[in-house]
Amino acid sequence: MNWINTLLGNLNYHTIFFLMMLESTVIPVPSELVVSPAAYYAAGGNLNIWLVILFSTLGADLGATINYVVAYYVGRPVVYRFANSRLGHLCLLTQQKVEKSEKYFYDHGKVATITGRLIPGIRHLISIPAGLSKMHFGYFLLYTTLGAGAWNCILAALGWYLHTIVPEDQLYDKITEYGDYIKYFIIIAVVVAAAYYMVKHYKKGK
Repeated sequence: MNWINTLLGNLNYHTIFFLMMLESTVIPVPSELVVSPAAYYAAGGNLNIWLVILFSTLGADLGATINYVVAYYVGRPVVYRFANSRLGHLCLLTQQKVEKSEKYFYDHGKVATITGRLIPGIRHLISIPAGLSKMHFGYFLLYTTLGAGAWNCILAALGWYLHTIVPEDQLYDKITEYGDYIKYFIIIAVVVAAAYYMVKHYKKGK
């Protein structure tokens, strides 16, 4: 997708909003290659870091809302049909991925709309089961904003930090390298938090 590469090479608040909107639908736009470079440029004085986080979160909210509304009104059969279509596969979407996001949502309840935004492979799809289950839109938007905002803050902090140690021609390689570490850390943190919650809930039930 050369047009996405063009936008990534010309980051401003409009392109940040647009790309993050796409990232939160089913278009494969890596959020770490949007927010972290934007924060890197903000550290150099070209953008405002707080506006980077704001516009990236607003874009994520809109993209997630599109998923939510579509799933809410068309239902599971149509969502699965699209996931199994050629267009769905071009978007790197499969029925198995949708089912995985559904399982995570139903296993963890509404809070999954927050934590799911932090987990690779689920982050951009967690709004689909929220729509399928007809979750209250106000709660959905609140939790999505919290989850997306937290993730964008992490990516922005990474970009800001890299500005102090990495020249621009090495930026994307380092984002990929550090991004993998962040993903592993978040997955472990979410698993530990979920285990703690389950144990606490079990003890309270007893």
